Amino acid sequence: QQPLNYEKKKSYTLNIEGANTHLDFRFSHLGPFKDVTMLKIIVGDVDEPPLFTMPSYVMEVYENAKIGTAVGTVMAQDPDTANSLVRYFIDHNTEEDRHFTIDASTGTIKTAKTFDREETPWYNITVAASEIDNPALVSHVPVGVRILDVNDNPPELAREYDVVVCENAKPGQVIQTITATDKDSSANGARFHFSLDEGLSLNPNFTLRDNEDNTASILTRRRSYSRTTQDIYYLPVLISDGGVPPLSSSSTLTIRVCACERDGRVRTCHAEAFLSSAGLSTGALIAILLCVVILLAIVVLFITLRRSKKEPLIISEEDVRENVVTYDDEGGGEEDTEAFDITALRNPSAAEELKYRRDVRPEVKPVPRHHPSSSLDSIDVQEFIKQRLAEADLDPSVPPYDSLQTYAYEGHRSEAGSISSLDSATTHSDQDYNYLGDWGPEFKKLAELYGEIESERTT
Repeated sequence: QQPLNYEKKKSYTLNIEGANTHLDFRFSHLGPFKDVTMLKIIVGDVDEPPLFTMPSYVMEVYENAKIGTAVGTVMAQDPDTANSLVRYFIDHNTEEDRHFTIDASTGTIKTAKTFDREETPWYNITVAASEIDNPALVSHVPVGVRILDVNDNPPELAREYDVVVCENAKPGQVIQTITATDKDSSANGARFHFSLDEGLSLNPNFTLRDNEDNTASILTRRRSYSRTTQDIYYLPVLISDGGVPPLSSSSTLTIRVCACERDGRVRTCHAEAFLSSAGLSTGALIAILLCVVILLAIVVLFITLRRSKKEPLIISEEDVRENVVTYDDEGGGEEDTEAFDITALRNPSAAEELKYRRDVRPEVKPVPRHHPSSSLDSIDVQEFIKQRLAEADLDPSVPPYDSLQTYAYEGHRSEAGSISSLDSATTHSDQDYNYLGDWGPEFKKLAELYGEIESERTT
């Protein structure tokens, strides 16, 4: 009915009685109808695994403890008479990160990593024990390790606060109540103390009151605030905890100035309220911006048109085409080819004669001018002009130093004769213009001027 343990009791003795349950009273005088015997049971010895002194263990270690810090010790022994030595080890199948180590002979558990209670406050491991003589006999025991808190986290504001102060606020008015939080346990952070940063000068706009219940109130110190003067204020707040040693941190509250109703409800905190109070609506602002954009576009277009004007054909004074000069005098006919140097219109690389620069005096010796001894009546005007042109071209003492010379020589008459119509009114024309009458009413006037209709009318 119960487990047998050889180490506790090696044998058991039993008295067993056998009796007849169906008695016949006619034969009761013959004696009792039962018998008694003794049974002895001997318990055999079996090799058992090591047995731990406790069914489970709970240990503690402080966070941020150095690697190798002792956490606790487990103990197991062989229950057999042989009392074999026991070997300890951690079952890593249940502890993948291997945060702890154990001494195989003593069972002392030590840390293998640095712990952070705020990250993981509790670890569960399994320790196994086996006999050295028979490693197949293994027993297990659960071990829980609690990470104790150390005050290593300063307090901070519980959330991001959106603090608003009305423009019509009064001195001493509470505009916000703030709270703090601490990642450490309540023993190291349950009591918070609020104050303003003592390193700064006295704030003339706001003050802080510690309510001594882990909250603080922000109060105004003056009457009325103006968004046009300053729309945002910054208030540094110092928070400290009650741990040993105490830790503190500084947080900055952003306080916005807003327009409020008389009952304290916020109307607006945006910048467009300033424009509305000045009498400018959203439509007026859009119209002004549109006008500015149009004016800028007109200015840019005007500048672009001015820059896109055509540049003069002759840009540089050194251009080879500078010898082409325009005059208002009339040409001299088909043979008037001596008024300018025709090579100036050709490709400069194909010019056969050397051209002299205008800014350099040519190193050509002056040709002595000789006048023909014959009388002016016997001199050909064309030959005379050619001689003067050659003298001017070869004379480096007078500007310009180029080959352009202009003379009023018209040349010979054209072999084609005159094509002018000035004398046509006095000469009789052999042209027949009667066909103009067949061209329709559009050419009626022209037919009257040149046809026979006009001649008959005039006669």
